[in-house]
Amino acid sequence: MRKIILLSFLSLGLNSAFAQSAPYWQQHVDYKMEVSMDVKNYQYKGKQELVYTNNSPDTLKKVFYHLFSNAFQPGSEMDARLHSIKDPDGRMVNKVKGADGKETKQSRIETLKPNEIGFLKITNFKQDGVTAQTRISGTIMEVTLAKPILPNSKTTFTLDFDGQVPVQIRRSGRNSSEGVEFSMTQWYPKLAEFDFEGWHADPYIAREFHGVWGNFDVKITMDKEYTIGASGYLQDKNTIGHGYEDAGVTVVYPKKTKTLTWHFIAPMVHDFAWAADKDYTHDIVK
Repeated sequence: MRKIILLSFLSLGLNSAFAQSAPYWQQHVDYKMEVSMDVKNYQYKGKQELVYTNNSPDTLKKVFYHLFSNAFQPGSEMDARLHSIKDPDGRMVNKVKGADGKETKQSRIETLKPNEIGFLKITNFKQDGVTAQTRISGTIMEVTLAKPILPNSKTTFTLDFDGQVPVQIRRSGRNSSEGVEFSMTQWYPKLAEFDFEGWHADPYIAREFHGVWGNFDVKITMDKEYTIGASGYLQDKNTIGHGYEDAGVTVVYPKKTKTLTWHFIAPMVHDFAWAADKDYTHDIVK
């Protein structure tokens, strides 16, 4: 019995020592994105450059991206989940009467039309200028890298993307119940987290998010009538106006101006969210 107890304490001590000696690390991302909004059709086109820093002790041969908007399509895994669980989120279902006259719950995603769904389509994916192989399954894009990412090294990913803003089912989407026209969260191709447990490339089925911390440099071009609120700090406030301008500054747009390009920088966050509406008012309180 003594030997067993001693061995147990020895094992615990060794495990503790190894745990303390393993240095902490986390991955890092630097995003640059430019997106142009088609407010009439609730669609957008974008370009993304992502510098990925591999601070892990592992060599990475693949990476994974989340394409969250693809969940808002009939037949998606999130739609299937709403059909299979007993207590679905009330925002995501409608109460209807079945053939037997009994009340049942119908997935709102199931009823979305092609011009109401969400989607993200990826083209022209490259790693350091070299085309890499991509495979999309639902809300996850798997990328087989053109070259491995060694520990403590960086690589640059570039891609083009086309998106459609879905009718709001949960958080992100168009024309919310509060009257906000554009509520944009998880709207772009988002690199999945890699940590000591490995890749967190879980399909999106209306659960919480796990993202990589980093810096976002984002430019959004849309009709000048819209006021945008976003993560981070507006860089061109005295050109944009909309209540962001400094006291005493009068912003005058050229007569032919139809759109404005809003430039935001958000340091050390794990997502970039924004919202836009024609009726938004931005006030500065000091």
